[in-house]
Amino acid sequence: MNEEVVKAPAAVGVLEVIGFDINGCVAAQNAGADRIELCANPMEGGTTPSYGLIKMARDILTIDLFPIIRPRGGDFLYNDAEFDVIKAEIKVCKVFGCNGVVIGILNVDGTVDKERCKQLVDLAYPLQVTFHRAFDRVVDTSKALEDIIEIGCTRILTSGQKPTALEGVDTITDLIVQAKNRIILMPGSGVRSDTILALAQKTGAVEFHTSARIFTESKMNFKVDGMNENLKTVAVDEGEVRKIKTLLSSINA
Repeated sequence: MNEEVVKAPAAVGVLEVIGFDINGCVAAQNAGADRIELCANPMEGGTTPSYGLIKMARDILTIDLFPIIRPRGGDFLYNDAEFDVIKAEIKVCKVFGCNGVVIGILNVDGTVDKERCKQLVDLAYPLQVTFHRAFDRVVDTSKALEDIIEIGCTRILTSGQKPTALEGVDTITDLIVQAKNRIILMPGSGVRSDTILALAQKTGAVEFHTSARIFTESKMNFKVDGMNENLKTVAVDEGEVRKIKTLLSSINA
């Protein structure tokens, strides 16, 4: 393989937004998002969305749609049954016309499960494949980067093995230098309008990932007080997405 070949040409200022429901997807698109990472279960870090949501999002959205393929929360070590579920979900995404999928499988020792991930990349073709923040749980980021390039992924979502991308900025920068345009490194976690310029300037990254997350109150007029429930919903802050896109555009002005 020619190590200087770019796996996917990078457009400067691409913003990926997490959509946890159809309303969030539409809000993100309206605010100028370039791509949706479609997820369920935000409190578990994102799991595979329902087939109904994937189909509806694909029918409504005009921007790229990348469902996360993650059968459960927790770690990224999967048994054979879970791996079969992952493969089945990728096939569904192809049928519905998604532009890509988001995957990540590790071995028990914290290395990338190259064999299984390569099977998923091959199965997903011609869809793009993002390796998600399982990358932030690997034992050696430099080795994992080379492994993920070798198996054919398009990009890696990472916070540089820190809780937020700004905290992991040095590691992200080093990985971008190491990658030499062979793969896209996409900072994610804590990417907001008050951090985007620093991240872009310090890392040289060209794609960014944000949830632009807010919590909305229930619109129900009636509630049973004895249930003691918190019925808030995770939503996308349309104004925040628009601010981030505006700031990214200003870098290239």
